[in-house]
Amino acid sequence: MNAAEHIAYDMVMITLSISLIVLAIILFLACKKKPVESEETLPVKLCARAYPLTEVDAATDGFNHRRIIGQGRLGTVYAGTMEKEELVAVKRIHPVLVLSNAGFGFSSVLKWLSLAQHPNVVPIIGFSEAAGERVILMEFVHMASLDFYLHKNQDGASLLDWNKRLRIAAGAGRGLQYLHEVVAPNIVHGCVKSSNILIDVNFCARICDYGLNFLAPVEKRGVVGYVDDEYWSERRGGGATKESDVYGLGVVLLELLTGKGCEGGLLVKWALPLIRETSFSELLDPRLVIPSDTKPLVRLAKVASACVGNSRKCRPSVAQVATILNNLETQVCL
Repeated sequence: MNAAEHIAYDMVMITLSISLIVLAIILFLACKKKPVESEETLPVKLCARAYPLTEVDAATDGFNHRRIIGQGRLGTVYAGTMEKEELVAVKRIHPVLVLSNAGFGFSSVLKWLSLAQHPNVVPIIGFSEAAGERVILMEFVHMASLDFYLHKNQDGASLLDWNKRLRIAAGAGRGLQYLHEVVAPNIVHGCVKSSNILIDVNFCARICDYGLNFLAPVEKRGVVGYVDDEYWSERRGGGATKESDVYGLGVVLLELLTGKGCEGGLLVKWALPLIRETSFSELLDPRLVIPSDTKPLVRLAKVASACVGNSRKCRPSVAQVATILNNLETQVCL
């Protein structure tokens, strides 16, 4: 082998060696395992914490009547003070409902419902259960319900001008859309009404008491007028559905427009003809001055009419309603 052949041979061997080294590096990097993330680094969905009843009892001073901040068809709500002076709303379920749902998976349902986390939804942060007791702990909202503002506070209605009412309508729509379409599994509220929409210090609507219809599925008190006729008919696919929630939202929109209470369904019967006849001067809350531009309110009235004036099959979805309400909110804020 002459000198030229030696040089050529050496060059081939060098090139081959470099190629093998590069290939080895590539294979090493490709096969190198990524470090497994610890449980602490993985995203974790918070769910409701189980509290000992003794702790809840202490937080409410033994469910002292002086701490009562609300009462409804499901139970009595107390202002509770937990560790570190944290304020919470404590809903103590009525004993008769506890007994009728004794074998139901209360803790499992509450853990599922507590996955709902949205600016327009009041989060469930805990629960407690013992013999004859079922308690739900929710974030404390430092204001009152829409029902209180519109119907129980002499000056409440005047605090809610038309812009605030449109903002509240849009917020309620977003909250309900989140429950219906975003949180998994989806949540049917079961009883959308003005007393289940809380208003915070920034006049932001926040939906509460969602998904609790299992505690009182046949209880009519506090439900009549906020659900459609199909709700009461098993033959027509009754019970709480997304469609019945949209109906309840429509009733709330009518309350915002008129300032009147639901009155067991009389509001819908009174308001629908006025909307069809475009008699908005009769429809709108007389405690507020009718604005110069009534187009947003007219649009809101038509949305309410679509929610309560159609059967379940023809009713708009909450996504359709929320889109319109969001647009109305944007228009008045410009």
